Amino acid sequence: MAIKDGLIAPLLRSAETKSLSVISNEMKELAERARARKLKPEEYLGGASAVSNLGMHGIKDFTAVINPPQATILAVGAGEERPVVRSGKIEIATIMTVTLSCDHRVVDGALGAKLLAAFKALIEHPLMMAV
Repeated sequence: MAIKDGLIAPLLRSAETKSLSVISNEMKELAERARARKLKPEEYLGGASAVSNLGMHGIKDFTAVINPPQATILAVGAGEERPVVRSGKIEIATIMTVTLSCDHRVVDGALGAKLLAAFKALIEHPLMMAV
């Protein structure tokens, strides 16, 4: 996230064990403390993966750079209406572009592709995240 003097990536630990509401609340708290420059080192150092969302600024797509020691970073672009073909007919759908950068010394492309496939399934069927 952007702060006055640069960027900082607060860590959300064990996200896979938390509900969406808990994740949301923790991220809000971390963001407030980051803006106030009150994060402890263990709240921003380390981590395995990161998310960079420039979509909220209207950026359609981009490639994010991995911050070591992290192994991956997911770049999230803006959702926008685009024509798609469904059952032989052109329709308008909201499409979002994401790009996953992987440090191939740690995460090979096949594993990265599985992560993207799981992300795609969840983002296309968000109720699956509530289960």
